Amino acid sequence: MTASCSLDRFPETTFSDQEFWNTESDLKFAANRLYQQLEGFDLDNRGDDNVNQTLDFNSPELNMARTPKAEIAKQLYEDLDYAKDWLPTAKSIPAADYGRVSKSAAQALKARIGLFLGTFAKYHGGSDAQTHLQQAVDGATYVMGQGHQLFSDYAKLFNQEGEGPGNSENILVKIYGVDASNVILAHNYSRDLENGRVAVTRNLIRQYLYTDGLPAYNERNELKPVRSAFYIAEGAEPSYNAVLDNRDPRLGLTVFRDGEQAYKGPWVPTTTLGARTAYATKKGFNIPDWQTSGSATTDRILIRYAEVLLTFAEAKYELNGSISDEDLDKSINLLRSRVGMNVKLSNAFAVANQLSMLEEIRRERNVELALEGFRYPDLIRWKLAENALTQDILGAKYNATDWVGADIKNLNLNADQILIVEDKSTRRFNPAKDYLYPVPLNEISLSGGAVVQNPNWK
Repeated sequence: MTASCSLDRFPETTFSDQEFWNTESDLKFAANRLYQQLEGFDLDNRGDDNVNQTLDFNSPELNMARTPKAEIAKQLYEDLDYAKDWLPTAKSIPAADYGRVSKSAAQALKARIGLFLGTFAKYHGGSDAQTHLQQAVDGATYVMGQGHQLFSDYAKLFNQEGEGPGNSENILVKIYGVDASNVILAHNYSRDLENGRVAVTRNLIRQYLYTDGLPAYNERNELKPVRSAFYIAEGAEPSYNAVLDNRDPRLGLTVFRDGEQAYKGPWVPTTTLGARTAYATKKGFNIPDWQTSGSATTDRILIRYAEVLLTFAEAKYELNGSISDEDLDKSINLLRSRVGMNVKLSNAFAVANQLSMLEEIRRERNVELALEGFRYPDLIRWKLAENALTQDILGAKYNATDWVGADIKNLNLNADQILIVEDKSTRRFNPAKDYLYPVPLNEISLSGGAVVQNPNWK
């Protein structure tokens, strides 16, 4: 009765490696889940962005001590160089496969890692800074030779107009969907902006240059003795918009002005919508996403060419103690030209105006990549967190004319009538321990004590 029946059938829910990994399509299908798990519009929810294959209770890895940082870095560089050798170029990826990793993505990530490890070592007493900085320069230089171009419009870069293979500035993105009717994944970022979950601070605004190419504040948020002629003392600002006038155009593309069409109409300074600073964030806001609550589909940029140019400039300077005008022209000054900031950064300009070249390179990074998730790790690697994170977090300057309907009794203002969002007395950063995260206690327990806690976290 069973002579003609085959009982040798494969399970439909479980596959062995030999059964599954047979074609290029198999690899693509498996990788799709990894792309789905890329960091999205998560508002910096750290610690939940990585999932490994689960270890068995008797796996020897559970009892391992911590692997030395140098060994991990070496493996990262080797893996990313291997990926560069085998991945396709960004230009050769078919439009239907847009969003998949390329040689440029691998080397841009190597540059990012090298810059972090190199500057962290330099400012925290490490011994291998030069090795990592050279990796950063090498990775960035490789990407700069791959034909990428900056997208022409900085504002549209973060909206639907900046999506797709026609924009070569985007090196790696997390793809969400076509529109609300064709959602692959979705987010709610524009509604988050409306609700004040991303509220620009005055601390950030102070970092933007004026149109003469000069700053007013240094990287430690201190007023410089020599500053732009356009600077208005904060206590003397005559209106809400005054601090936004005569500035690097990127500021006007990041923050809504008083009276400018914003979320539900013209922006009126307020703290009642959750925007605790009374500044309304424009960068990344778009009406189609806002109109579809919970179904926004604008792609999340994870690596873009502008970051590579900034990495190149910073790593070059940190490696050599100087940077040529030629290298500034193919990095920093390209970013300024894109937005119509017509004052170039050069060595002569820095000397003539008593500017620190390194500080100006860092400033350019702060404003170009504002609100893209780089600020905290930058403060950590530069060893500036103990200063920047223990200051008052400030917002807009109050005046009754612009703040229509606001009740001054509900506002915490300093002597200059500047809104204090968080008082420095409530903010803490202990440099003896907070430059490293604590190791989770369960990881220490699972290792049988082989993994040890970071200094001063006991």
